[in-house]
Amino acid sequence: MTCGILGATTFFTLGSTLLPMQMTQNIAQIIAQELNVREQQVSATIALLDDGSTVPFVARYRKEATGGLDDTQLRTLNSRLSYLRDLNDRREVILSSIDAQGKLTPELRKSLFDADSKTLLEDLYLPYKPKRRTKGQIAIEAGIEPLADLLLGNRGADIEAEAGKYIQAEAGFSDTKLVLDGARFILMERFAEDAILLQKVRRHLTENSVLESRVTKGKEQEGAKFRDYFEHTEKLTKIPSHRALAMLRGRNEGVLSLSMNADPSNESKRGSYCEVIIADHFKLNLGAGDVDAWLKTVVTATWRIKIALQMENEFIAKMRELAESEAINVFARNLGDLLMAPPAGAKATLGLDPGLRTGVKVAIVNNTGKLVAHTTIFPHAPQNQWDKSVRTLANLAKMHKVELIAVGNGTASRETDKLAGELIAAVRDELPKITKIMVSEAGASVYSASELAADEFPDLDVSIRGAVSIARRLQDPLAELVKIEPKSIGVGQYQHDVSQSQLSLSLESVVEDCVNSVGVDLNMASAPLLAQVAGLNKTLARNIVTYRDDNGEFTERKQLLKVARLGPKAYEQAAGFLRILNGKNPLDGSSVHPEAYSLVTAIATAKGQALDSLVGNSELLKSLNAADYITDKFGLPTVTDILAELDKPGRDPRGEFKTAAFKEGVEKVSDLKPEMILEGVVTNVTNFGAFVDVGVHQDGLVHISSLTDKFVSDPHTIVKAGDVVKVKVMEVDAERKRIALSMRLDEKPSEKSTNRTTSKTTGGKPNHNGGGKPQNRAKQKPQPANAAMGNAFADAFAKLKK
Repeated sequence: MTCGILGATTFFTLGSTLLPMQMTQNIAQIIAQELNVREQQVSATIALLDDGSTVPFVARYRKEATGGLDDTQLRTLNSRLSYLRDLNDRREVILSSIDAQGKLTPELRKSLFDADSKTLLEDLYLPYKPKRRTKGQIAIEAGIEPLADLLLGNRGADIEAEAGKYIQAEAGFSDTKLVLDGARFILMERFAEDAILLQKVRRHLTENSVLESRVTKGKEQEGAKFRDYFEHTEKLTKIPSHRALAMLRGRNEGVLSLSMNADPSNESKRGSYCEVIIADHFKLNLGAGDVDAWLKTVVTATWRIKIALQMENEFIAKMRELAESEAINVFARNLGDLLMAPPAGAKATLGLDPGLRTGVKVAIVNNTGKLVAHTTIFPHAPQNQWDKSVRTLANLAKMHKVELIAVGNGTASRETDKLAGELIAAVRDELPKITKIMVSEAGASVYSASELAADEFPDLDVSIRGAVSIARRLQDPLAELVKIEPKSIGVGQYQHDVSQSQLSLSLESVVEDCVNSVGVDLNMASAPLLAQVAGLNKTLARNIVTYRDDNGEFTERKQLLKVARLGPKAYEQAAGFLRILNGKNPLDGSSVHPEAYSLVTAIATAKGQALDSLVGNSELLKSLNAADYITDKFGLPTVTDILAELDKPGRDPRGEFKTAAFKEGVEKVSDLKPEMILEGVVTNVTNFGAFVDVGVHQDGLVHISSLTDKFVSDPHTIVKAGDVVKVKVMEVDAERKRIALSMRLDEKPSEKSTNRTTSKTTGGKPNHNGGGKPQNRAKQKPQPANAAMGNAFADAFAKLKK
């Protein structure tokens, strides 16, 4: 069912302008239907957002008003609110434009009010949109429009005789052919600007059109990574995000040409069914007469010249938009998983940034993340100072009581990991708990060269800064990764091919949600971490750090109101997400908002408990009935949340820290052999599978069909970035650095070349796990094994990792 955004029968208008309150009410109704929630919930949320509330604050502390909408629903609501308001703004511009032309009829006004998408709105505006002088307009100016109307309505007319009446040599219409051409252009433009016709054509194309990808002649060798798309046909509206973006990249690089086929079942190619749609729409039951023959040329030209190219551009643009949206969602989900990876904890950590000729950069940070020592060692060729390096590391580790060793996973990582193993053996007696972990260094170099790193370590070499980042991201991934632009962390799918503004907005929302979900230690957090707290920004974050430096640690939350430029609204939004451990008020170390402190005090008084005795008293708290403490200000959801938080104050929602143990002796791609069982870490999850780091400097792909024995439609339901998994090596292409892995440990390598196929015919889909049934199975060709390993994306991802 289509719901108009501004129903003309529901709302009053002042000229062509709707009253703001009426627009908001109707937008709330639409969003409520889309989210399947009550309109009251949406209206209350819109009011909160318009008042300056942030999504994390509303999700956590305004559940009574929103009816418990979660952060995902709130993000969707906020996005749709922006779209619908933009739609309303555009509608006002269009109404004013048409009204100024004196062409705004009641019927057109109603159609514009009922338009529920920007596409339909622009279709309706098309005939009235100011445009360059066209051939049709020139013909109209020459007075030929009556001839066009006559021929459209009178099939029995003498076409040559009628055209002869409109010859005007001075206007460029010197013979009947030119006159008829002018009449044709008039009708072509009229037909192509009919909004209802365009909707009919779109429906046909949505149901039937395919995208045809062909290799550009002479580009076969240069574009080898796109060879799966050299002769590829797929239903346009069903192309998965990664294939759509791969083909678009191939086109951008000049390797592929893309075109839309509106009639893939039309073998004769003698005309498109869209021409039938056009003729039927204008009730042109064309016969064999002269006028009918001429009208057939009008219909054909309308489709081929006016509508076909417009629709091809529109549909491919829509394909790109949807593909980019899905790619951004994939990136956002992976980023969220990475940021929410369990921290190793507040332990003294030795960070090693591996290198060969330039040496291994060493940094030690204490349990608060403060840099306490750094150096550079040269254990690898050409210096080969292995024993000296072990002694240097051993002395530093013992001096600073190191518990964790973070080894970056870049060049020389496995060699450096072996060095860390010898270090552990050398200090085991003095440091029995010391452990080594391989850490992703994606984005570390970006941080090292950033202005932020320069401010933090102005006198430190850029390379050492990277080692500091590697050590800290093991202690607390979230606290360290927020310092890096999310796009540089490298867990995306075609991230450089998508809208960078949309990508940034999405990733910033993910970072904000993750930071506020975990909470921030007010006395230890860096300015970049504080800047991600609801209600704060970079300026306020810097001011908090400055206040902390000048006045010492915060002892209670209300001290925040003394921070420069941090007013009551920012305090309201941020306070609940900022923690003060061992402060004056035990509630300051929890997620209980200061506005609810009076409620907790009342509960403690009613139970005859001191406040600090109530916090953490599980037995007492679990015996309380939340409904007994509902007030006019605090409803059941809030009271329930407060009791749960008091039971486990400041609980970290991140799971238990785990790490993978890479197999000794398997350090490069050539060391891999089919049927090897290895442990690895999921680095990236896409729509077609998961990439896993098994310690050979090149991630392997577990195709979606090899994640589990059951049918999988979304790999994210099986694995997430940061998971430690066991995999079997299925196939190794050392030359192209392609590794096929399987999480089905009983799967045989021989199955890889037969368990996936890709249709080259209309509407074909990959056959994952034997689940989906591709169309036209008889025409399918087996997909090469290495093609199933990720194709263009695997190459792109390999470059990104480097």
